[in-house]
Amino acid sequence: MSHPSSPIRPDDLHRALGPLTSGAILAGTVIGTGIFLVPSTMARETGSVAGVFAVWLFGALLTLCGAFTYAELGSSLPEAGGEYTFLRRAYGPIWGFLYGWQQIVIGRTGSIAAIGLAASLFLGYFMGGLDSDILVWGGFAISGLQVAAIFCILLLTFINLFGIARGGTLQSVLTAIKIGAILALVALAFGGSKGSWQNFLVDTPQPERTLTAHLSAFGAALSAALWAYDGWNNLTLVSGEIRDPDRTIPRVLITGILAVAVIYMLANLAYFYILPFQEVQQSQRVAQEVATRLLGSIGGQALTLAAVVSTLAALNGSILSGARIFFAMSRDGLFFKGLSAVHPIHRTPVRALLFQCLFASALILLLGHDKAAFERMLDYALFGTWGFYGLTSLAVIVLRYTHPDLPRPYLTVGYPWVPLIFSAVALLFCVSIAVRRPEESLMGVLFLLAGLPFYVYWRRREAIAIP
Repeated sequence: MSHPSSPIRPDDLHRALGPLTSGAILAGTVIGTGIFLVPSTMARETGSVAGVFAVWLFGALLTLCGAFTYAELGSSLPEAGGEYTFLRRAYGPIWGFLYGWQQIVIGRTGSIAAIGLAASLFLGYFMGGLDSDILVWGGFAISGLQVAAIFCILLLTFINLFGIARGGTLQSVLTAIKIGAILALVALAFGGSKGSWQNFLVDTPQPERTLTAHLSAFGAALSAALWAYDGWNNLTLVSGEIRDPDRTIPRVLITGILAVAVIYMLANLAYFYILPFQEVQQSQRVAQEVATRLLGSIGGQALTLAAVVSTLAALNGSILSGARIFFAMSRDGLFFKGLSAVHPIHRTPVRALLFQCLFASALILLLGHDKAAFERMLDYALFGTWGFYGLTSLAVIVLRYTHPDLPRPYLTVGYPWVPLIFSAVALLFCVSIAVRRPEESLMGVLFLLAGLPFYVYWRRREAIAIP
């Protein structure tokens, strides 16, 4: 991939993303539905307000450790593909391929499908009957929710076909709206007289727990928090389209995570200030409950609309960044060669975007009607996703030894302990997933191994193509 100072080739992507748009991609992808939904789960698992904030803080620190390592990798290797590029350079092409394969089969495409379905669920609040079946053919059925999810994915993919600048602008607008909505809710909560600081002092009495039970509850709460923080790594997927990546990537990754953590803490302060702890535990829609308490039914509707915007921003960020994985794999000869095509005018990976759109839509059609089946598919990806997070963080250490001459505009804070700590936690997280979901974890490994024959095929084809 060419650097900003290099001559631009016809197959290059366009470096059109500045710091603000890059920040919107990070924040817009991270702040999705989690902040509206997971506080109740965390409250039930921890049993105290202090426990909830401790988990949020620990999740932020862990995510920041990951951001420190990715900042060095992204500034050293400012190319499309993110983890695919880092793993390929550190461990060899097979590891980059396996990461990309996992993203193709379920990791990225399944995530896009899930976010699309979440957006349609929120839209169903305003459009009655979306959950009804609109097509039934034998034992196969398609609901309005599935159609709405596919429409959202198609629309955002279409916008992103016309240039990274347009996709980035849309991301900036959607992100600004949802952050503004969250901060407005916080301001209303503390500016009125409907809350009480006593809510922070009253917790729910918990039964005596063993150390194992405490650790299990903390792990479950941390899983919810890490889901809310997930998506921060997407910025490195579009490294090849960021201006001045050596400076922009580290700054945006680190300041972006800190800003998201502050927004999450403020939102949770508002939730617990307005709602008693037991109500937070029992609520399925904490943010909507708070908005309704403050502004009545109009507040609940406004917050649901904000959730729609928030979900669409996360969906747009995932679509915009995800296609760069398939583009990079294709360009390296490890996937269908046609997906490396770049539009001659808009300089976007058009075919990779369309492939991603079609694959995610197919997952919605095949599995989106059965919520349990779809959630199981996403569980398959969880084990592999965190495994690759850990491997990528260790790549900082590996590349320091194997590629000492690689340009490093930014050096990881706390090296080598920060990448080691992050990788160790990622490993422990994978172990906890395997213990809690052994069947799903095994299926995730089998999905990964199923890619090996394809790797052999594409490697052989690439070897034949090169004289």
